[in-house]
Amino acid sequence: MRFGLLLLLALLILALALSIAGMGPFIVTREDQFKIALFLGDPTAVITQPGIDVTVPFVETRTFDSRWQHLGSERKEIPTSDQERIVIDSYVVWRIADPLLFYKKFPTGMTEAETQINQQVRGKVREVIGRRTLAEVLKDARAEIMSEITAKSAGAVKGFGIELNDVRINRTELPRGAEENVFARMRAERDRLARKYRAEGEEQARRIRAEADREARVVVAEARGQAEIERGKGDAEAARIYAEAYSRDAEFYAFLRGLEAYRKTLGAGTTMVLSPDHEFFRLLSRGSDRGGPGSAESSE
Repeated sequence: MRFGLLLLLALLILALALSIAGMGPFIVTREDQFKIALFLGDPTAVITQPGIDVTVPFVETRTFDSRWQHLGSERKEIPTSDQERIVIDSYVVWRIADPLLFYKKFPTGMTEAETQINQQVRGKVREVIGRRTLAEVLKDARAEIMSEITAKSAGAVKGFGIELNDVRINRTELPRGAEENVFARMRAERDRLARKYRAEGEEQARRIRAEADREARVVVAEARGQAEIERGKGDAEAARIYAEAYSRDAEFYAFLRGLEAYRKTLGAGTTMVLSPDHEFFRLLSRGSDRGGPGSAESSE
């Protein structure tokens, strides 16, 4: 009985030692790990969930990190579609998605995998950047370029059991000695565009002014025509009113018109040299004929 307990204890100690050495029969997997059990080099179990698993003794276990990894690339000079050369470095966010496939593709481990990822991503960066202009890479289509590089790179490494989440460009620089030439071309291009936009603006301004002048002439002509019409209507209405008033009492109307003429003509300090029988004194003469204050009857 005592011998059996000692034997059991020895077996437990041996199993614990083998487990610590990574040779089973107990396999402890943490939350951030994948593990593969190998027997004589052949995979016997793939463990992707955390916990304790029991397997046969003397198995070898390989541990893989299940977390997202960050991998930076070296700076490389890449030509753009407009024959500009730029220096780019990038980084990749990736993780192991299929540990068994990953192990088969990269039996030596992470270093070989990172080398392969770098090669694939660098090729996709060169391919996508090579079809774009410098302006698109620097500003106009940067987000679109990043999305395209990420999609192409993810498809390229999927067959290695790798999930690629993102590819980003850290820096985009010009090679030494090329800055002045590029800046000179950029300034010349901006000057050309400025002249083009100024010419287009001046042409549009002339067109707008000509259209405005034409519309103004039309509006003024219409307004003048309408004013003449209204003036004619007013004159006609005035003539009608005058004629109607004159027809009611022509003599009284003539008398009022004469008084109005005297009022407007004769004033303080006014001197007039006219014949006594002038038409202007017609009302005064008529008053004398009717026995007014200057008539012979009045003098009697």
